[in-house]
Amino acid sequence: MGKSKRLNRDHAKKTQRPMVEDRVIAEHLTALLAPIITSQSRFFRELGLRDRILTLPLMVAAVLTLLWRDVPGVTELGRLLETEGFLWCKRTKVSQQALSQRFLTFPAILFQKIFHEILPQLKARWSARQNRPLPDSVQFTLSKFDKIWCADGSTLEALFRKLKSLESVNPGKLAGKMGVVIDLVTRLPVEIWFQENPRASDTRFEEDLLTLVSAHTLLLLDRGFYHFLFWQKLIDKEIHFITRIKINAAIEYQQVFTDGHALRDRLVKIGSGTKKTPILTLRLIEVRVGKVWRSYLTSVLDPEILPPYIVIDLYQKRWRIEDAFNTVKRLLGLSYLWTGSINGIKLQIWATWLFYAVLVDLGDAIADEISLPVDRISLEMIYRGLYYFHGASSRGEASDPVKYFARPDIQKCLAIVKRQRKPKLKLIVAPFRDRQRGSDQFFFHSSTQTPLTTCLQA
Repeated sequence: MGKSKRLNRDHAKKTQRPMVEDRVIAEHLTALLAPIITSQSRFFRELGLRDRILTLPLMVAAVLTLLWRDVPGVTELGRLLETEGFLWCKRTKVSQQALSQRFLTFPAILFQKIFHEILPQLKARWSARQNRPLPDSVQFTLSKFDKIWCADGSTLEALFRKLKSLESVNPGKLAGKMGVVIDLVTRLPVEIWFQENPRASDTRFEEDLLTLVSAHTLLLLDRGFYHFLFWQKLIDKEIHFITRIKINAAIEYQQVFTDGHALRDRLVKIGSGTKKTPILTLRLIEVRVGKVWRSYLTSVLDPEILPPYIVIDLYQKRWRIEDAFNTVKRLLGLSYLWTGSINGIKLQIWATWLFYAVLVDLGDAIADEISLPVDRISLEMIYRGLYYFHGASSRGEASDPVKYFARPDIQKCLAIVKRQRKPKLKLIVAPFRDRQRGSDQFFFHSSTQTPLTTCLQA
């Protein structure tokens, strides 16, 4: 009996029926993007692109329609454009060949510029909302730092060889690697980078990160950025970080802040003193969860600035960038690449993250409407719920997606609000263990000795 062919679910055949366009959502996207597209029209002409049928506004509308209406391909997109139009574009007849060729050659830098121009608007909208609470650890950290950012890299999926342009490509060839920075506070993307080599280390994004990040920023890094010289450059620029320590790392203990049954907080030296691995003084924080000890490194040496449980909770929130990767690749289709050209891949990357930012903005508006942290809102269920909102809108039962998704019956039916898990650790905003009491209670290191026992979902 022969071996069964291994399936790649990201390359599974997509539905042949796109979602119906909703007027309210279309008007929202138009209001957000129309002024930005107009401002980029001059740059469009400077690139030598001619204002014929497939103009900048039409291409932006086409790419966004592919994403939010889940259009299965360029052929179906051409049918939509010819029979009904989409977003701000009226019905226009364009050959499938012309549309496909335009996707191969349309400059990705135009989407990159639109992406960067819309981010300040979305951040301003975030700042105007005051009802949704921030997590306690984030509020505390913002009193010490200007920004809290997560940085990570992610490898793109294998190219989809059913496209004619990829028939000569070897099976399993990966499309490249992207580096991403997410603002932990707003959940909005900050910057996206692309490397053609899919096996490139995350350290290839270090120089980009050093150029991007300013002083008084706290970075949450995974072990892909485990590079002592890079850490030293961050510290020299007054940029601090939290990361995980590698197993069997050679460390030298310098000072003990806390040494309890379930928590250890110590000042350590790490590194060999060579050019590539300078000796650094960092804080090593270890916490017992069940029978397992988890270890964290931070360049913030003073426990008064970042208490140990704040460090632990912040690093657990680093997983938000993994959630973002899952959303853009699995939900918004970045794992299903339209083209094999480098320009086409970049175009899809920028367009997908652009739509992701708009989806985050909608999720934050819903969180503000129901006064819940945005972490409790499911972006996936909002995206899937757009179909149900269109039905309610067409029946005259809803006119505002934020108020629609905030309704208690819709929250329950569509699972808009995530279930709250029981926290594994208490968030105790205190830097030192009370050594005189000899217990596992923690207090502010001050004359008042005020206990804090704020609980938070880990």
